[in-house]
Parts: sequence; C-alpha cells; structure tokens
Amino acid sequence: MCGRFSLIESVHELQQQFEFDLSVDLQPRFNIAPSQEVFSIISDGKKRRGGTLRWGLVPNWAKEAKIGYKMINARAEGIDEKPSFREPFRKKRCLIIADGFYEWKKVDDRKQPYRFIMKDRKPFAFAGLWETWKKGDAPLHTCTIITTRPNAVTEDVHDRMPVILKRTDYARWLDPSNQAVDELKLLLVPYPAEEMDLYPVSELVNSPKNDVADVLSPLNSL
Repeated sequence: MCGRFSLIESVHELQQQFEFDLSVDLQPRFNIAPSQEVFSIISDGKKRRGGTLRWGLVPNWAKEAKIGYKMINARAEGIDEKPSFREPFRKKRCLIIADGFYEWKKVDDRKQPYRFIMKDRKPFAFAGLWETWKKGDAPLHTCTIITTRPNAVTEDVHDRMPVILKRTDYARWLDPSNQAVDELKLLLVPYPAEEMDLYPVSELVNSPKNDVADVLSPLNSL
C-alpha cells in the first residue's frame, strides 16, 4: 500500500515540471496522511489544473463519506472491474504529486520506516483516480492512489508500491476522452528500480502530527 508521502518542492518548480494552472496555495508537507488534502492535477483534455483532493476516494454512489478511509489505495489488478474504481478509471484519472513516500519494514518486534525517492531528487506523479460525492452539505472531491507489485528497490520493505507514471505518459493518463482501458492498464506497472533510491528515517514519521522537516532526514543523521 501507500499510506504516507511528502511534497516540499516549490510551486514554480512543480509548474515547470508538470505544466499546470494553479488554483490553490501550496505549503511544504513532510508527512502527508490519509484523509488530508493532497496536491493533484486533473485535465479536461486540453488544460491541466492543479488543486487539492481529499485522500480517500468516496464513490459517487456511497451512502456515507466515511467509506473513504478504506479507499486510500486501489489495486491495479482488476481495477477496471471493481465497482468503486471502474468509472473513475475510465473518466476521472489524476496525477497525485509527491517527492518521496514512506513504507515500513518489520524488524524483530518493531517496524522501521523507509523513505523512497528518485535518484535525481525530483518530484514525481502517482497514478490516481478522483471522484465527486454530492450527498453531503457540499460536494466532496476525493482521490485514491493506485498500487502495483514492488520493484527491486521496494520489495525488501513492502510487497506493494504506488504506481509512479513516466512523464511521457502524463498526457494520455490525464485525458478523460481516452477510455482505452486495456492500454491504460499497461501503465500500471512498477517504476524502473534503477531510477529510485531509499533510506531509513526516524519513527517520527509514524505519527501524522509530526509534519516537520526532521521526518525527511536519514536516520543516522539525526
């Protein structure tokens, strides 16, 4: 699964890399957790727009919004057949932007957190789905991160990893008119391991309350 990540890059740099119009202010986030607002990019097929979505997808048919707590991730396998994800996968795909994500490895009687990043230290995009739920007092815009099998960097820590899209695939992933399901499913694969790195971090990351820069530091530097 993917249950925690970070994004501290400047808006200017993000716009240079992902080519979007911005509709919100962005603050550095070191320890983003489920149910919080996450920076995402959607498109109408012509223009990309950056904004926030609540992490934890609430299907439009759901009776209650609390179902979102169980929908922070969507498994790539069979995603086009599952009731919660079938329609968003066809029409409501997004990029969820990060510069690192965290996973925990069981070591004896404890779990050691690790941070996964790109070797070039640049931000990257998770493959996401979004939805709008209209049964509350106001429309609720939510999202989920798609996961797949691990690559050689992540497999020793966790048996799943988030789908990270290549830059050359952003346009066709975001285009809502592209409903070629079988072709889209081919994008839901592990990211090339040779482009990624990892390092252990402090257990500070275990609590979402610790949204502080120290969370990013390698364990032996604290």
